[in-house]
Amino acid sequence: MHSARLPPMELARTTPERLAGAVLLAPVHLPGRTMPKGARLDGTTAAELIGAAPSFTAAIRLGWPDPGDLHEDEAAARLAGAVAGPGLGAGVPHQSRIDLAACWDGVLRVDIAALADLNRVDPLEVFTLFHGQAVRAGQVVASVKVAPHLVSGAAVEMGEAVASRAFPLLDVAPYRPIRVAAIAAEALTTGGLERFDTAAHGKTEALGGRFAGTTLVANEEPAAAEAENRAVLERLVIKEQIPLVLVGGVSAGDPLAPFYAALRSLGGELVRRGVPAHPGSMIWLARLGDSVLLGLPQCGMFSMATAADLVLPRLMTGERVTADTLADLGHGGLLGKEMRFRFPAYARDLEAPEG
Repeated sequence: MHSARLPPMELARTTPERLAGAVLLAPVHLPGRTMPKGARLDGTTAAELIGAAPSFTAAIRLGWPDPGDLHEDEAAARLAGAVAGPGLGAGVPHQSRIDLAACWDGVLRVDIAALADLNRVDPLEVFTLFHGQAVRAGQVVASVKVAPHLVSGAAVEMGEAVASRAFPLLDVAPYRPIRVAAIAAEALTTGGLERFDTAAHGKTEALGGRFAGTTLVANEEPAAAEAENRAVLERLVIKEQIPLVLVGGVSAGDPLAPFYAALRSLGGELVRRGVPAHPGSMIWLARLGDSVLLGLPQCGMFSMATAADLVLPRLMTGERVTADTLADLGHGGLLGKEMRFRFPAYARDLEAPEG
């Protein structure tokens, strides 16, 4: 881009042909209307600007594109198309900014490393909500922008290349109608089973899932409890092949819990004991065959807002949650009231466990 200041007298002597294709670098106030900064001049608007020159008291600032330069709106549109996956819809440009909104309820996915690489390309800008955040259909989850009114096409191509390698750099994974069952595996306080069952049912269906009910394992004698847990897992996971099982009442800190012995006896494995987030740091994740088990140390905790409400939405999209996924929860893992925006709508007004 090359630019110039045209004082009112010089502007009055110029021709529309000279100004056509130029971009305003600052707004210009005309009788009855304002031409905004970033506006591209054509023959008609150039003639209007020249005609109004005698009324101006300051120079008009203009930029002309060099070969290969793009207007800000075109650059933003290309950038939006490059970074957005199928779960995002692009709005219209406004001052070189284009918002990207979720096409459906789900979980925002951001390739954080690629996002940083793209934002290192001067003067491209892409900014988002948090990776892993639960979002709703129509919610703006990201925006793309460029700073100058005319941008080097080469810079946009660099950004497109980064986005292409990471595609989709941004996306919203929709919730799936996953079948979910629950196990209340140890002794419960009064009303605990009812709260657990109600919360498991409500949270599952709020995320588009199909709840298959809660099974109570009431035996407290270790050997009998292990056998009962094993029988329940065989039925839910091996026979019925339910892909997600919520487990209440099994502490991540108690390796002697009969449930863990039952899980090991069937070839299951613990993926992570505890997560770096509070409240809910004692939740755990396990796998048995193709099924995932999400556990909480107390059944009553599931009726509250905890780190489980960051993990459950991701599981309900079909994401393969790993130990690395859970390790990443440490950044932003202090889940006080000010962090509730990251939770699904059902959890934003729930109480949190004490301590």
